[in-house]
Amino acid sequence: MGSWLLRGIPLAAVHIAARVLLAVAVVEKPLDSGTWKVLAIAAVVLVALLWGGIDGIRDARANPDPDDYADLTVRWLKAGLFAGLVSAIVCWVIGHWFMSGIGEASLPIEIVAGGSFTALLVYFPAFIGFSVGRWIVRRDQRKNEPDDDWSVHEDRTPAHA
Repeated sequence: MGSWLLRGIPLAAVHIAARVLLAVAVVEKPLDSGTWKVLAIAAVVLVALLWGGIDGIRDARANPDPDDYADLTVRWLKAGLFAGLVSAIVCWVIGHWFMSGIGEASLPIEIVAGGSFTALLVYFPAFIGFSVGRWIVRRDQRKNEPDDDWSVHEDRTPAHA
């Protein structure tokens, strides 16, 4: 199983759970629907951001040379597209046969619009997460490197000067 699939399945599940809980919350407290929508989106974004950060930290620790980094961009893009497609189809099925109110769009609209939105909710936070994770590890690695810059130390002048 691909590493992108291991990320896409749980993120699809997080998005599906967020939409189902959002539908229940909106039915129970319709005046607070804006707050519930923000919380549902924040849940998906937070999971992708943290997981992407962990991926970036692991990758940078495993490969000290940035030229050897794994291609996390494509991995997370595939995971986002998978999560978007699966969650769109599952939420459409749930909305049409089990829980009305979760979405009233047709299946093609749900796949294109909803799936694309979910893919972006997964990909962009994960991209930011693994970029920041790699940057943190590189910063720590640079702190531990010896300082060989002559211009920093004034007492290192050659003896013949």
